[in-house]
Amino acid sequence: MTGPTSPSPYPLGLRLDGRRVVVVGGGAVATRRVPALLDAGADVLLVSPELTPALRAHVDAGRLHWEPRRFAPGDLDGAWLVQVAVDDRTAAAAVSAAAAERRIFCVRADDRTAATAWTPAVTRHGPVTVAVLGGGDPRRAMAVRDAVRELLGRKGPPLTPAVEEGTPVNTGGRVALVGSGPGDPELITVKGWRLLTEAEVVVADRLVPGLLLDEMRPDVELVDASKIPYGPSRAQEEINRILVDRARAGKVVVRLKGGDPYVFGRGGEELLACAEAGVPVTVVPGVTSAIAVPEVAGVPVTHRGVAHEFTVVSGHLAPDAPASLVRWDALAGLRGTLVILMGLKNLAAISATLIAHGKLADTPAAVIQEGTTSAQRTLRSTLGAVAADVEAAALRPPAIVVVGDVVHALTPA
Repeated sequence: MTGPTSPSPYPLGLRLDGRRVVVVGGGAVATRRVPALLDAGADVLLVSPELTPALRAHVDAGRLHWEPRRFAPGDLDGAWLVQVAVDDRTAAAAVSAAAAERRIFCVRADDRTAATAWTPAVTRHGPVTVAVLGGGDPRRAMAVRDAVRELLGRKGPPLTPAVEEGTPVNTGGRVALVGSGPGDPELITVKGWRLLTEAEVVVADRLVPGLLLDEMRPDVELVDASKIPYGPSRAQEEINRILVDRARAGKVVVRLKGGDPYVFGRGGEELLACAEAGVPVTVVPGVTSAIAVPEVAGVPVTHRGVAHEFTVVSGHLAPDAPASLVRWDALAGLRGTLVILMGLKNLAAISATLIAHGKLADTPAAVIQEGTTSAQRTLRSTLGAVAADVEAAALRPPAIVVVGDVVHALTPA
């Protein structure tokens, strides 16, 4: 920390595109920091015996390199920056020593005083990036950052001064179910982002925008909901328990969910669990991927003279699965747009079922992978060929499937 006799840090914007950055650790801190490094174009090497599911998703997508072992000094060869994201002070000190030997700046999550570089509180507004250093006080930096972000996003008189460290944020525990949108961190609502900045505990899904996690205060408890074991039902029970227990302990809890909390997000189950426990809940709608992702890819779900209706269904179960609640035979007879979420695994069976019940095989179809993000990919095909085309193009989840004439509605003739 800086003080009366300590020099101030020198602010600097690092251009990391194509440059090696090493991250040591695969837990919650790394989960929060890696997305910003990837957004900067860094060539990230992640060194850790284990990873969170969110980090593993980056590895599986080929966005970073992973060495599944403990750190070795040679990992820093050729690196420009190292981020130490472990809470083992001895291990962190070894990384620091190796970095100092090679004159590489080192960020320490466990000890800011031992670091040679600090991670600022950051907000992004279009092409503008604002980074705030609070003299070693993360809460002060976050408060100033939040005031600047609000100022950038609105017109009107100046805001009230930012709060100082120790100012209480709430008077009792509560839960907010917040939809984070389809992937672009700027598509979270203003209310959702404000509640996220107030959170003391964040329970996050795998599909939430990683840059939102990077902007949280360092003292926030991050619970990776996708890491919770057991089957889907048991995992949901555990998530419900975490929300209730943290709120009863007086914490401000944000359940951060990709898209919208109630569109195949099980937000209703979480609200009911909190209500039964007497925990107050705020629901913040999110921009749903069912509409936003096709829209960004140039596919409107409705269009004058083309489609007067659209239907959103889940494809996570095959059409012949006993537990499926979808009437695929009825959907085949609709003239409007069909939007299928979580259907990539069962796309071949879904396509065959729709065709078997009368949908034409040459009906236009589109698949959009990781929509609204820098990794977005769009494939246009037909209902009869789309499953094979997806396999040939190696598209992967998360992806949205759109079936209908709207696929070509905005395509020049």
